[in-house]
Amino acid sequence: MAKWMVITLSFILFLQVKAENKTVSCSYTNTSFKSGEWVSFQVYYTLAGVWVHAGNVTFSTSLEQLNGKPVYHVIGDGATKSSYDWIYKVRDRYESFIDTATLLPQKFIRNINEGGYTKYENISFYHDNGTAITREGVFKVPRCVQDVLSEVYLARNIDFSKSKPNDLVPFDLFLDNKVYNMHIRYLGKETIKTRYGKFRCIKFKPLLLSGTIFEGGEKMTVWVTDDANKLPVRVESPITVGSVKVDMMGYRNLRHPLSSLISK
Repeated sequence: MAKWMVITLSFILFLQVKAENKTVSCSYTNTSFKSGEWVSFQVYYTLAGVWVHAGNVTFSTSLEQLNGKPVYHVIGDGATKSSYDWIYKVRDRYESFIDTATLLPQKFIRNINEGGYTKYENISFYHDNGTAITREGVFKVPRCVQDVLSEVYLARNIDFSKSKPNDLVPFDLFLDNKVYNMHIRYLGKETIKTRYGKFRCIKFKPLLLSGTIFEGGEKMTVWVTDDANKLPVRVESPITVGSVKVDMMGYRNLRHPLSSLISK
């Protein structure tokens, strides 16, 4: 249960702006979200078949200026419910400043407290010369590299209309002073019922890195709305002890009607 915030923030780490075996522009036009969007999620943990509401996560987007350039300031906040703080207290905050013209990250901040383990990360991206600067130094990065949060919002602008089941799409992610070369597997479309309602969805399995919570491989499943918003509505994943499920439970100021919602 300790890493459910990381799960929520990474469950849409599934696309990059390059199709398999071909190179395309790193610049994308945003058509899926707008300033003022706010989305909330509930995080559930299960052991021995009993689902427990363990925490909550919110994502918000605002329009700001960074170094004289307009950016989307995206914030992901996550916390365990107070009744579970005595078991394992989590207070996590992720921030990304995304160029409105290209959807490339300009700055990324991670400030986490998970069971007493704290970490602060501050990354500045310089895409023209392919570098990322952190408190630990200067690192060479691929030209289309994303951070853990900007990738979510970039991915919402990818056209899936020509994708086929089992297509692999690679992406490059910079985190903890390292570049990770990963991929997602597109699984097709599916209608699912969540705690919020019944949705027509697009379904994926992202490749995960081995760690203390996740086993490596394609064991996490992600569903996003099959409409112009491409809003994440559910993620499920086994972890080392039990399983985690994340459901979208509320939203404000979506750019488009949530036409994939069949019923509540």
